[in-house]
Amino acid sequence: MSEKLTQVRPRSDFAAFEAVDTRWEDNDAYGHVNNVVYYSFFDTAVNRYLIEHGGLNVLDSPEIGLVVETHCHYFSSIAFPATVEVGLKVVHIGRSSVKYELGIFKGDQDLCSAWGHFVHVYVNRLTQKTVNIPNKVREILQKLV
Repeated sequence: MSEKLTQVRPRSDFAAFEAVDTRWEDNDAYGHVNNVVYYSFFDTAVNRYLIEHGGLNVLDSPEIGLVVETHCHYFSSIAFPATVEVGLKVVHIGRSSVKYELGIFKGDQDLCSAWGHFVHVYVNRLTQKTVNIPNKVREILQKLV
């Protein structure tokens, strides 16, 4: 595995940030946020960003992004109560797919506690058939490159 893929990332690697509060139920028996919750942080940050910038209406958008791949590297633990900041950037935009890299930061720390990637493939909401990324969404994603 590439050295770059396992290195801790600084805030400067990311184009935008979304704050997410941890919840009591996020802690596991070991006293820290369970690994699966990080994927929820990714999903929340990406979709909130798209909603806030007009690229997604969760009830009405005819095209939606479905998660087809996700991965996470962990460097330091986080525990409830905390607010994390999820750094976002887009590393690839294809015809129907987009790959994000995301960093999870405790408070205002400069180095991430975890980072990973997340791939959306756009489909028609009703047919679930692959479609081109909508132009409005593509414009929003370009701001994260």
